Amino acid sequence: MKEGIHPDYKESKVVCACGESFEVKSTTPSIHIDICSQCHPFFTGKQKIVDAEGRVDKFKKKYAKKDK
Repeated sequence: MKEGIHPDYKESKVVCACGESFEVKSTTPSIHIDICSQCHPFFTGKQKIVDAEGRVDKFKKKYAKKDK
């Protein structure tokens, strides 16, 4: 490898939206994520709808049954 062309690879803190945090190695000092292994449905077995732009509410409103 050439000397002096690679970025610094140091400890980095990862913070999830659920509050979980852990340390990894990265070139950035901190990383903020939306879903981690503590809150991801595949690992927890619970369904969680992640809606960043209101698409789920828009869908529910559009296809909701209307009482007549």
